[in-house]
Amino acid sequence: MQWTNLNEQTVYDNQWFRVNLADVVLPDGRHLDHYVIRLRAVAAATVVNDADEVLLLWRHRFITGSWGWEFAAGVVEDGEDVVAAAAREMEEETGWRPGTLRPLMTVEPSNGLTDARHHLYWSAEATYTGPPADAFESSRREWIPLKLVPDMIARGEVPAANMAAGLLMLHHLRLG
Repeated sequence: MQWTNLNEQTVYDNQWFRVNLADVVLPDGRHLDHYVIRLRAVAAATVVNDADEVLLLWRHRFITGSWGWEFAAGVVEDGEDVVAAAAREMEEETGWRPGTLRPLMTVEPSNGLTDARHHLYWSAEATYTGPPADAFESSRREWIPLKLVPDMIARGEVPAANMAAGLLMLHHLRLG
């Protein structure tokens, strides 16, 4: 049941994303025009302290009109290492510089429409460097007990699927 992408033509392009129209061949030989959104990679990071609390940001997402808890995250710049981008975003958005970042997971949040890949990392240590440079990114930053994560997700307090998946993985890794 594999689809084959024969060709793509760019329909729209800017610094954030590119929209392409793909000529796709279905397994039965029919052709299908399919729009594809090409995006830059996203890097995200958080830290879990010795008390099994995770550092999260409370954010409003205007596109969906939703509030929720998230890791610090952002676009990987051209030529930037993904791990370095995750560390940079965490410090810019939280004021905490992570120690060694460990891979948590890579997810494709909407792979039926976009090629977006979100790379999530975590650290067991961090150093506070001062107020966040990008304080406008969130209303607040808090240390949340990992044991509360499943109930927070069930209540809809973590609406972003990539963040929910990352938090559940951290919960599993740290608390079993």
